[in-house]
Amino acid sequence: MAITNGYAALSDVKAALRITDNIDDTLLELCIESASRDIDGMCERVFYQTADDVRTYVPTDSFLVEIDDLVSLTTLKTSSGGVNFDITWDLSNDAQLEPLNSQAGGIVSPTTRIRAIGDYLFPVWEPSNVNAQEATVQVTGTFGWASIPTAIKQGTILLAMRHYKRYDSPLGIAGFSDVGAVRVSSRDYDIASLVQPFKKVRMA
Repeated sequence: MAITNGYAALSDVKAALRITDNIDDTLLELCIESASRDIDGMCERVFYQTADDVRTYVPTDSFLVEIDDLVSLTTLKTSSGGVNFDITWDLSNDAQLEPLNSQAGGIVSPTTRIRAIGDYLFPVWEPSNVNAQEATVQVTGTFGWASIPTAIKQGTILLAMRHYKRYDSPLGIAGFSDVGAVRVSSRDYDIASLVQPFKKVRMA
């Protein structure tokens, strides 16, 4: 099988496991892809790119909209009446992409917010209005991350190795000691530490 949107290469994991043959390549590729999707779930975001995608959002207020991770913005439109996206913004003068300088907490970050700074505001209706909470912002562009962060790649390698080794302990038992069965830990703190800075922060 081929790895779809994996965060590590087959050669990376084979090198870490000191495997030189091709016997288990299909299993290893499955482990890498499943590990990558596990990390997506841990971080509540994806690190691969989806180009020319069109997504809609509910603005936070008239000046700010929070969006999925964005590598590059092609067009930004808003809906004046809640029916069609009929207003096209001037990306150079009307919108500010944030975080500024593509930095957030010392980590190179994609765009996660767009701020209105020019001629337009994001349409927001009062809670009592029938159109309240309607998605009035349309974003077209390339979503995801420009490149896979080193820590995410390392976490994927470790997690893929962990998945692969589980074939030796399908019942969750790693071995036996004088006190009984030694069970596989359900949590790997090294992997958790690697991905922690990339977890998406959600405001209640």
